[in-house]
Amino acid sequence: MATIVASRAASMEKTTSFFRLSFNFFRNFSSSTTTINTTTSAASVGTKNSKRKNLFEVVQFLPNWGIGYQMAKTHWIGVSYQITRINLYRDGRHGKAWGIVHKDGLPTADAPKKISGVHKRCWRYIANSKTPEESFPKPELQAA
Repeated sequence: MATIVASRAASMEKTTSFFRLSFNFFRNFSSSTTTINTTTSAASVGTKNSKRKNLFEVVQFLPNWGIGYQMAKTHWIGVSYQITRINLYRDGRHGKAWGIVHKDGLPTADAPKKISGVHKRCWRYIANSKTPEESFPKPELQAA
């Protein structure tokens, strides 16, 4: 009889320790979930900044690396640069750029000027500006 009581007590200790272990596991699991949520929320802020692009990341998909197209910073109103020259470094995301300043769609200077802040992540393409093909008059074809 004593052995039966001792075996039941031992099995009760095993089950309670199992429940304690499982409870601790779930408690640790739930606390690690909050840690993951905080890192996820911090990562979502990073994805917002990663959508912004520097000048070279914007012009890389344009023909001839954007030469002849107008670019502006997102916070500029009525001011843009028409890209005339790009000196690109090997990685394709850094370099130097020159362009003609335009205010309200009209050029303000004749000579190109070095563009400052080309590595900052705030550049956009001005879509409604004239493309290089439109800025030059097309030759007329004469019928023979």
